[in-house]
Amino acid sequence: MDILSKPLTRIAALFFVLAVAETVWLHALLPLENRLSDFFVRQQAQALQPDPGIVTVDIDDASLARMQEVAGNWPWPRAVHGELVRGIAAQRPAAIVFDILFSERDQYRPESDRLFNESLETLDNIYFPMVRRDPALDAQGAPLIQIAPLLGLTRTGRADPEARVALLPPLAIDPRHWRSGTINFEEDRDGVGRRYRLYTEAYGWLIPSLPARVAAGLGYPVPQQDDMILAWRGKAHSFSHVSYAELYEDFERERPQRPRDEFTGKIVIVGADATGLHDMRVTPLASLHPGVEILATALDDLKNRRMMQAAPAWFAALLALGLLAALAAALLSGINLLRSGLGLAVASALLLGGSYLAVGRLWLLPVLAPLLLAWVFYFCCALAEYLRERRSREQAVQMFSRFVNPHVVRELIAHGGINRAGESRQITVLFSDIRGFTTLSERHTPQEIVALLNRYFSLQVEVIFRHGGSLDKFIGDAIMAFWGAPLDDDQHARHAVAAALEMAEVLQHFKREIGAEGLAFDVGIGIHSGPAVVGLIGSEQRREYTAIGDTVNLASRIEGLTKGVSRILVSRETMELCGDAFDFRPHGSYKVKGRGREVELFAPANKGETP
Repeated sequence: MDILSKPLTRIAALFFVLAVAETVWLHALLPLENRLSDFFVRQQAQALQPDPGIVTVDIDDASLARMQEVAGNWPWPRAVHGELVRGIAAQRPAAIVFDILFSERDQYRPESDRLFNESLETLDNIYFPMVRRDPALDAQGAPLIQIAPLLGLTRTGRADPEARVALLPPLAIDPRHWRSGTINFEEDRDGVGRRYRLYTEAYGWLIPSLPARVAAGLGYPVPQQDDMILAWRGKAHSFSHVSYAELYEDFERERPQRPRDEFTGKIVIVGADATGLHDMRVTPLASLHPGVEILATALDDLKNRRMMQAAPAWFAALLALGLLAALAAALLSGINLLRSGLGLAVASALLLGGSYLAVGRLWLLPVLAPLLLAWVFYFCCALAEYLRERRSREQAVQMFSRFVNPHVVRELIAHGGINRAGESRQITVLFSDIRGFTTLSERHTPQEIVALLNRYFSLQVEVIFRHGGSLDKFIGDAIMAFWGAPLDDDQHARHAVAAALEMAEVLQHFKREIGAEGLAFDVGIGIHSGPAVVGLIGSEQRREYTAIGDTVNLASRIEGLTKGVSRILVSRETMELCGDAFDFRPHGSYKVKGRGREVELFAPANKGETP
């Protein structure tokens, strides 16, 4: 591809800056990147099964209806949960985790709260959620130094002993049983929840999340980091689950029908996924994902040490710059746009496939933004090349319209332009000079002479174009034209002679047009065929499409020999190339300056006419 290096270098520099700005600061393409990674995560998760050692007890729509007679409307009396806890605890689960807030005491049914607390006695594996409130309310919160032992907060070396924090702890539960952690759902900027917070720092104190508190209580290692990217398994509702009402009713039977070891050694999460309780969130797996299953996924990840890992911050910037540099180098080295585009398409497929496979290895590789930047850069280069080609074509049309018929120009452009370096061609050259011009000039003003010449030249150039010739130049009152370039023409000699004969006819019409002034007005036309160098010749500032060589010089000499001999004279070479297309009358041989041998000249005429 003959693309100009300066525009390409400028475009590449602009995109290098844009790539760094996007991948380091702007992140305007992050929503698209997230959508792609969500799709990969969703596809990979479908082939996996959640940990069977984590079970959810769901307060579903059926439970709300079936528990109506026993517990009334939601929220149910806490004594109901106490009975459920006793039934599950009897099977010796690893932990019972509530995903239901108990942040307010039941003012109307205090006895129910008391019964619930009694069911917690002797149990040290029951966990309750709490909520981190808006930090703007911290001044009204409890002193951290007082509540830290109750809520399992960790004091760091920079902890403020005077700090307060706004929390909603499980106030309905006796503080002796406050094994609590936060369940604040935090969305990314696009409204999708992909992370679960492990610890929330407040004034140098670390507040654990509920999954972190449960994992630590069960002896699972918890990473000392703010949050983790969830590694999903299955679809929404893929965890083993039991309907709350069904389990509650089974516990109330004299002879339970469910297995007596159903929850033995398992983590049991009690939560709500009824549509009317609005505990649904947007995640990569679903737009309505039960909150209890998000908590279950976090526990699954901590238990099995399989959380997702994000690529280093420099990965996207390095990938984008690498793609841009490779593409720019390919284009600058002369690889055409099509091949460069195919290469970028292959690289795109490999990167997208690698990103998909990396998700299966629990790595998130941001490849979409770098690929989009590379493709936009590619299309900008393609547009720049298209505009350059169009300008080049327009310039060619402008330039060659001065020399050849516009129809020939369009055909020339369609065939890819000209050889700007020049080339040797077999052509036929025509010189036409006005006779009697000096006498005519003496009788008219310069303005009248210019108008007269313009009219004459217009008529003759029209004839040249009509016969497929190229106008080389005007030399004073002379015309130079040639056939056989820039487009190939096997009949260049015939076309040149036919043009000369018509030019003679046009001359007669022009002489009649100017009246008595035309008596002394005549022309001489010399034609010769042979090899010549044709191309754009001139300085860097100005070049002209012209022909040079001995063929051109001889055609000019032949035109000079026409005076007093014949209006049109052609060389033997031209006559032989014309075949039997015209009649020729020989006019002898002439000594020509610069040539050792004499030149035979002939006067052409149309078939059946007298030369």
